Amino acid sequence: MERMFALSAGKILGLHFTDGSPVFTVDGRYTARGWTEWTQGFQVGAALLQFDATGEERFLDLGREQTARLMAPHVSHVGVHDHGFNNVSTYGALLRLAREGRTDERDVAAATLALKVSGAVQAARWTRTEDGTGYIYSFNGPQSLFVDTIRSCRSLAVAHALGHVLMGEHDERIDLLRRLTQHAHNTARYNVYPGTGRDAYDVRGRTAHEALFNVNDGRFRAPGTQQGYSPFSTWTRGLAWAMLGFAELLEFHEDPVFAEAALATCDFYVEHAAAADGVPYWDTGAPGLAHLDLSAPADPFNAHEPVDSSAAAIAAQGLLRLGRHLGRAHYVQAGLTVARTLLAEPYLSTDPAHQGLLLHSVYHRPNGWDQVHAGQSVPNGESSMWGDYHLRELGLYLLRLDDGPYYTFFGGVA
Repeated sequence: MERMFALSAGKILGLHFTDGSPVFTVDGRYTARGWTEWTQGFQVGAALLQFDATGEERFLDLGREQTARLMAPHVSHVGVHDHGFNNVSTYGALLRLAREGRTDERDVAAATLALKVSGAVQAARWTRTEDGTGYIYSFNGPQSLFVDTIRSCRSLAVAHALGHVLMGEHDERIDLLRRLTQHAHNTARYNVYPGTGRDAYDVRGRTAHEALFNVNDGRFRAPGTQQGYSPFSTWTRGLAWAMLGFAELLEFHEDPVFAEAALATCDFYVEHAAAADGVPYWDTGAPGLAHLDLSAPADPFNAHEPVDSSAAAIAAQGLLRLGRHLGRAHYVQAGLTVARTLLAEPYLSTDPAHQGLLLHSVYHRPNGWDQVHAGQSVPNGESSMWGDYHLRELGLYLLRLDDGPYYTFFGGVA
């Protein structure tokens, strides 16, 4: 972990804060990809993670400066489901560090206001379902419930803990914890498969990237996917978001639905999704997997399907958190296995000329957005902003297990 943070320092300082959010690397250089600006909080938040792990003040100064310069539009962004990614990773980190006594109080007032507003704006993206509950809809529109959003629900949790509510029509006070809980329950119900024969492809813990609803009557219509191979296979980064999102929410608020969703998704990852070294290929239904030995360590240089190291970095933290919270050592050991793999070559980027930190991440395989190098058949060798961020966050989590306090997204407000 210390080696990783030593490499991380130069990569953060070498990445310029320019117009457009860096998304993934091409030939080792970060480039923007217009879709939504969902990765900017990871870029800025990386500096704050680096300070947290190393105590180097220049990274605190950088994170503080760029939060003030870049992040305000994300606080009031009404068009995305990414508030927990962008704002908890920046304003939330600043508030947490101040409350832990690691920094002075200069950021507290601005961060507190930003986090309150962010949680309310996120909660306002609401579609009602037929049972009178609802979900936070994705940027695809009111019909769309993304599995990704479960970790972005951190914004509602923090705002609630700060005493905030969403004000609706006629001054209705909408409870943010209740809205978070309803969203999480519907994600568990419609995006996480229960293993009870709901359809012909129902395996416990499998996830669908998207759940689609009829917005006229709120009825569930079908599973869907944007970045996976099919609605009836498991896009492994979506699975990882569910693993970590539900485990974190369980730490924040005890709920049996959160617990079962976390258990089911973590079990599926260990039993079906990950290769022997803990790294998954990008989708469990990808057709090229028929040519690969899934009982062996993952091979990022194979000729058939790409691995997704970013999914592994996210999943590892979910396994570790769930294992610690429930006192189940095999989840902790699984998380440590994944971490050990990612913190070494060929996943850890040791080349100072490569701007990425975690190699062999993929973004959008169906759209063909990821670089395929000459002589290769599938994407490999490149990085993503969320993969780099979550490797750093995984490292910080493990460091704090050894030298506390325990790291949570709600550490500044609990």
